[in-house]
Amino acid sequence: MRQSIIHIALVIRDYDEAIEFFCHKLHFTLIEDTYQPEQDKRWVLVAPPGSSGVNLLLARATTPEQVNCIGNQTGGRVFLFLRTDDFWRDYNEMLAAGIRFMREPKNADYGAGGCL
Repeated sequence: MRQSIIHIALVIRDYDEAIEFFCHKLHFTLIEDTYQPEQDKRWVLVAPPGSSGVNLLLARATTPEQVNCIGNQTGGRVFLFLRTDDFWRDYNEMLAAGIRFMREPKNADYGAGGCL
């Protein structure tokens, strides 16, 4: 048997707001944005530049419980780890784009990193 994870759902407040953040600030690629009339939702997939693996499904919150999870999908733990070929270049570009980090980057055994 061969299986793989292809999409990870990320609960968001608004499709266009999330596309703006991921695609214009983080330079992700918009893979698909298709309206689903039977559910009045959109199927929105984004992926980091150069990625050929897992992508994010931007899923608009539709219930109060889902709205409460926006920004806290994993109970305060780190949700995703983004690999880059130049951490400091990308970090400084994100700062210049107005992205706020929760703490200053630090080096660890697994690499340098910061929390958005």
